[in-house]
Amino acid sequence: MRSDCALAIGWSPLAMDRPSASRTTARSNCLNDGAFAGFCKALVMTDVTAETTLREPAHQVSPRAVTYWRLGAAIGAVVFVGLTIAAYVVIPMLTDSGRPWWATLLLGLLVVVEVAYVVAMPTIRYRVHRWEVTETAIHTRSGWISRETRIAPLSRVQTVDSQQGALMRLFRLSTLVVTTASAAGPLTIVGLDQEAARRVVADLVAITGASEGDAT
Repeated sequence: MRSDCALAIGWSPLAMDRPSASRTTARSNCLNDGAFAGFCKALVMTDVTAETTLREPAHQVSPRAVTYWRLGAAIGAVVFVGLTIAAYVVIPMLTDSGRPWWATLLLGLLVVVEVAYVVAMPTIRYRVHRWEVTETAIHTRSGWISRETRIAPLSRVQTVDSQQGALMRLFRLSTLVVTTASAAGPLTIVGLDQEAARRVVADLVAITGASEGDAT
């Protein structure tokens, strides 16, 4: 006696890739009687593992975030290198001692590292930082050397805030902070266009307000 070995895969455009029709058809032809039942189940579970893959969020942050990050990094680098150069010049004068060769080498390496950071970090961050909001979840990716991907169901969202510092206002950018009932802390999207941030806040408030549950 033959019967189909049915496979139901829940699929969301947020996080999953849809299985191909040919592979689904092949799975449906499994035999569900006798010794074949166990084989069919193992085949299904293997295919679910192989095909259920996380895709990246759909949207990038504002391109102006690159200049914002670069300017912020440059300000920090100038202050840090300036203080280091001051110490490099003043300390030998106060101690009436010669300047060791390794101090000059260390200063040179420090300048090179800071310049590389200012040039490379903003571009890499822009490529990495992505976000997406659907009717069921919010999906974010952030970082540049180390990277973090998070997905939070909207039913767990507690508060939605838009933050904007002085430098961000100059570039018309905002940071979106979504607090959830999670020990991992809030989800943060840095570098959104300020108008886009307002729309996302309004959409999240509307979606979470219409959904059931107490976000706990």
